[in-house]
Amino acid sequence: MSALILSLETSSPICSVALHRAGELVGQSELRLEKSHSSHVSVLTHQLLENTGHSLRDLAAVAVSDGPGSYTGLRIGAAAAKGLCFALDIPLLAVSTLQALAVQVAATTAQPERYLFCPMLDARRMEVYTALYTHAAETVLAPTPLILDEHSFAEQLAHHRLLCFGSGANKFQPLVAASPQVRFLTGVQPSAIAVGALAYEAYQRQEFRDVAYYEPFYLKEVYTTTPKPRV
Repeated sequence: MSALILSLETSSPICSVALHRAGELVGQSELRLEKSHSSHVSVLTHQLLENTGHSLRDLAAVAVSDGPGSYTGLRIGAAAAKGLCFALDIPLLAVSTLQALAVQVAATTAQPERYLFCPMLDARRMEVYTALYTHAAETVLAPTPLILDEHSFAEQLAHHRLLCFGSGANKFQPLVAASPQVRFLTGVQPSAIAVGALAYEAYQRQEFRDVAYYEPFYLKEVYTTTPKPRV
């Protein structure tokens, strides 16, 4: 039987869980309530398994959105995923929140090869957590904290079109309003569906995390230098 993977996405205000078998979506559930993750991620997980005719014992691995994102949300997701992995003695997978967002948008974009995909998560003031990916999810710019100004991504915009989205993209839009090289999408939120799609690829490569020592990729705690004002 092909691997059944449970994915958890708690990096944003949306609490999302998904179930994939061999990379194919089996089911998904989400709750759009602020500060609901700690009390609902377990409930959503058990409801999803029950509704799809599965049990915890059927899981081959658990995947979690790795960050960056909400510190509290990421900690809750990590704790839930680690608890399941410990209890079931199965592997833990971690998927970049920004890469998952890029995959999510690329899958529904016409002619995605025309763009570099630029997820942006709101940080503070004019700062975002961002990265750049090709339509095939290849990393062009690794996740970084960035203070936006009118010169951000100038080097990339000289040669590529950018598709920007996520909770921080509205900060960038007024700065490049005159540029025909940048397009913006609204309403894009992280989803466990995209996490699960990338998790299956990581499962096949056996890119498992150490359950005992895994910590989310908070980004600002890892990169303690002052964010760059431009890229």
